[in-house]
Amino acid sequence: MSIQVWTYIMVGLTFGIYIFIAWSSRVKDTRGFYVAGGGVPPIANGLATAADWMSAASFISMAGLISFMGYQGCVYLMGWTGGYVLLALLLAPYLRKFGKFTVPDFVGDRYYSTAARIVALVCAIFVSLTYVAGQMRGVGIVFSRFLGVDVTTGVVIGMFIVFFYAGLGGMKGITWTQVAQYITLIIAFLIPAVAISMKVTGNPIPQLGFGGTIAQGQDAGQYLMETLNKISTDLGFAEYTSAFGAGQKSMLDVFAMTFALMVGTAGLPHVIIRFYTVPSVRAARLSAGYALLFIAILYTTAPAVAGFARYNMIKTVNDVPYAEAPSWFKNWEETGLVAWMDKNGDGIIEYRAGAAFQGKPEFTGAKGAMGQLELANAPTDSPNELYVDRDIMVLANPEIARLPAWVIALVAAGGLAAALSTASGLLLVIASSISHDLYYRVINRQASEKQRLLLGRIMIGVAVIIAGYFGINPPGFVAQVVALAFGLGASSFFPILVLGVFWKRANREGAIAGMICGIGFTMLYIVQTKFLGVKPWFFSISPEGIGAVGMVINFIVTIVVSKLTAPPPDDIQELVDSVRIPRGAGAAVDH
Repeated sequence: MSIQVWTYIMVGLTFGIYIFIAWSSRVKDTRGFYVAGGGVPPIANGLATAADWMSAASFISMAGLISFMGYQGCVYLMGWTGGYVLLALLLAPYLRKFGKFTVPDFVGDRYYSTAARIVALVCAIFVSLTYVAGQMRGVGIVFSRFLGVDVTTGVVIGMFIVFFYAGLGGMKGITWTQVAQYITLIIAFLIPAVAISMKVTGNPIPQLGFGGTIAQGQDAGQYLMETLNKISTDLGFAEYTSAFGAGQKSMLDVFAMTFALMVGTAGLPHVIIRFYTVPSVRAARLSAGYALLFIAILYTTAPAVAGFARYNMIKTVNDVPYAEAPSWFKNWEETGLVAWMDKNGDGIIEYRAGAAFQGKPEFTGAKGAMGQLELANAPTDSPNELYVDRDIMVLANPEIARLPAWVIALVAAGGLAAALSTASGLLLVIASSISHDLYYRVINRQASEKQRLLLGRIMIGVAVIIAGYFGINPPGFVAQVVALAFGLGASSFFPILVLGVFWKRANREGAIAGMICGIGFTMLYIVQTKFLGVKPWFFSISPEGIGAVGMVINFIVTIVVSKLTAPPPDDIQELVDSVRIPRGAGAAVDH
């Protein structure tokens, strides 16, 4: 059977499972909609948290970035892994003890302020919309290649699917759907990784094969990393394993990005809310441990997948006549995510350092003499003739390695599972921020369960439409878009949550000022450098790393303003004392 037929089978089967689970888990009350009834077992919550956490950025884009950036791409790996440890140790059990439905709920009650609640829910919406845009982009990429539709149509299909099961089952439906999605995505990631590791190095364990020797071909007997270093320098790139060098990020920027991703992780509302779904604080700690184990399975495999993909890609297309280009190249070329411009007219694909042309591919709609898609972009003076979108590397990897069609289709299903699992959690955060934190807690305390559920589902629909737009018109690669969301989370929520748990003197004036200053600075910098053409001006820190600076600003402003204004009431300080002993928590409540 063809790849497309296998893809219809794999995607149809997994989507059928997700929809069946969502229908079976549909809810009629707000407790089930927001926190899945509060009775999810720890291991199931660990699986769901891992799926919620490992988005399209983890499954599709992270290995792709490492593949192109080499060692420096590991900032995503280190930041996201370290951040989850921070979340599990510093926040999860304490927020579970507090026992509210949402992060804005915690902020509003801990800082005894409706204004603080509103600022927090605005931050939650901004963070979640930025993050979910990356997931929609990932969905579009998968559909565009494997179902033969363009990226825009792929995003629209994803919008309808995720709206159906997120709106129907709320957190209860999302939780059990995410359990199935984790199983799908981890199988889809590991099977090709093991097969390719065996093919390239003769070792079935990717983590070991990554550091081993090449098993066959002209490079047989040489270490994979040494070979990649030599290939990279021969083509004008930096060494694959080098940390810093010409054309690479500075040490300060790498540190800022890693730190922003770490603390941004611990401030992501869609992950934090998962710890409200378990019955006790002990269960919250257990589910955090399970989730870290399940996350580590993929994260320790990703660098190996990146290395194999980089090696195989260069070996199969560089200095190869276009007429003899492998089938994977022609398949992905049709999506517009791979493009070739024959600058010297010799008909040979030459992959070198530098941009092949100005910006991303812009096609004329015609085909050249050799059948290649003609580009409208002006060429650059670099010798490079090849453009490869980084987001395709994991998805294209099985094709590049010539694995069976069913494996290629399985990877497509895994990529969709990763994107949809995170998108559903983010959409619930947006819906709960509007329907619960704004409408019910601020505007209408007399709202019925039916009204709140209806508004929550309407807001999921609105959020899906906005996320779909940004998925079609993304400001960067999937992992880069997601990195911006982490920066916003780092600069807004992390300081307020940590100080709210560990510093009784933090008050509402400090929290409001800190959140506004932190996220305001970060958003201004991101807009300037991403959309207005301004060069990074704060010590040349990239927009993906500026959240670390916004976090420091938030901490400083919150502490200074809290010191200069009246301390919190006695009952709030007693509440903080009780939260810091995370035992005996009851069910999450909404009042």
